[in-house]
Amino acid sequence: MERTNLTQPAVRESYREPSFTSFRLSVLIPVYNERHVVEASVRRVLALEHELISELQVIVVDDQSTDGTWSILQRLAAEDHRIELLRNERNLGKGAALRKAIEHASGDISIVHDADLEYDPDDIPSLLIPFAKEGADAVYGSRYLSAPYRRALMHRHTTINKILTFVSNWLTDLNLTDLNTCYKTVKTDLLKSIPLRSDDFRVDVELTFKLAKRRARLFEAPVRYLPRTRQEGKKIGARDGILSLSCMVHFWLVDDLYPEDDYGSRILSALKHARRLNFWIAKTLRPFIGDRVLEMEAGTGTLTNQFIARDVYVACESNSNHVRYLESYSFGKPYLHVLKVNPSDPDHFDGLENRFDTALLINVLDRVPDDSVTLRNAWSALEDGGRALIMVPQGPRLYGSVDESLERNRRYTRDELIRSMKAAGFRVEHVADFNRASLPAWWLNSRFARRQSVSRFQLKMLDLFIPLLSRIDGIWPWHGLSLVAVGVKDS
Repeated sequence: MERTNLTQPAVRESYREPSFTSFRLSVLIPVYNERHVVEASVRRVLALEHELISELQVIVVDDQSTDGTWSILQRLAAEDHRIELLRNERNLGKGAALRKAIEHASGDISIVHDADLEYDPDDIPSLLIPFAKEGADAVYGSRYLSAPYRRALMHRHTTINKILTFVSNWLTDLNLTDLNTCYKTVKTDLLKSIPLRSDDFRVDVELTFKLAKRRARLFEAPVRYLPRTRQEGKKIGARDGILSLSCMVHFWLVDDLYPEDDYGSRILSALKHARRLNFWIAKTLRPFIGDRVLEMEAGTGTLTNQFIARDVYVACESNSNHVRYLESYSFGKPYLHVLKVNPSDPDHFDGLENRFDTALLINVLDRVPDDSVTLRNAWSALEDGGRALIMVPQGPRLYGSVDESLERNRRYTRDELIRSMKAAGFRVEHVADFNRASLPAWWLNSRFARRQSVSRFQLKMLDLFIPLLSRIDGIWPWHGLSLVAVGVKDS
């Protein structure tokens, strides 16, 4: 596997230096009872031509229209092969229609376009520029950004939208100018990796909150807007504003950022919010961290952001969702590189031999098929005298439902961990118990209650008392929930 010079900003499979000159674009169009305008709207999309658009896919989802819209769409789809026409079995709402469209999207970038002619497709190319020049993950078309000119919009509607945008910005810590814009443009692979639950217009709020929590690089660009009145067919009302506020509170409290997968993404996402617990882990490991660090299975960067900046820091991940997350986080950090690496595949470490003084394997060995292979891969990446910092779950008798959800294969005893490290060629310098205080709660969740995850409330309570618990961790008369070990690569 070819590797670039890790002292340089460019890294394999990185978006740090965007090289795209054009994109395959998927336009997602949810439609419901728009027979008077839908043909003109779709034809305007089909007329799009721009150097940034190499291929156009138009996915139209009819949400069981009853006014003749469906027959018009059938005729259009028969005339142009670029149109992929789908239909919901019953009227479900904008969010449900978008979910169906997203499943069929095949472009590099997807954009949501309403069929009501309020937005002008001629503005779409300007939304693609941040993807080409800035490596954007998402671009919103704002009706309120500065432009050479803009139409004076309806004051009450604008004021309500700005209030909703303000509340959203406060909860997400973004500074958007237009939360409820239709023109939301997102990299398709990122969009497909976000589970969207809302069936109606609340999908706009849900997507924004999940992009913010996934650390997406989100940009805005000005667009034109031709508002309709309710008499002309506008479907948004005051009730939708109230529903949007309740949706903001829900997705501010709930972390539903990843689909079910084989990597425990949901639990790892929740652990990211246990800030004090992560500080404690970092404080325990920091004395052993060098200047050239290889972190294996970095997840969502929970520990990465504790240890940077370094001369060179390479965050490796095997989960494509996490790679995307880390890629976005790495922008503006020339020392931080992201590689998609399987920790169990020796071929993935070709070109990384003897480059690092520190290898981090935090809750990695318990999730790989053969820990000896992973340890040897870490050993090969270290220079002579380099250290492997290892954290594993302790106590085979504690293995339960939460471990299964995390796809863990094992929990270790101290002797087992030491034997594995020595067999890989490491001299064991240090082994210590970690986090004795959490062991009873883990047993209750995983062995007694057989829960699939640790609740957000429990994590918050644990995190609240970490400053005290970390100081008295040594007094408890049982083993720690985890083991922390340091192995040295001797020549």
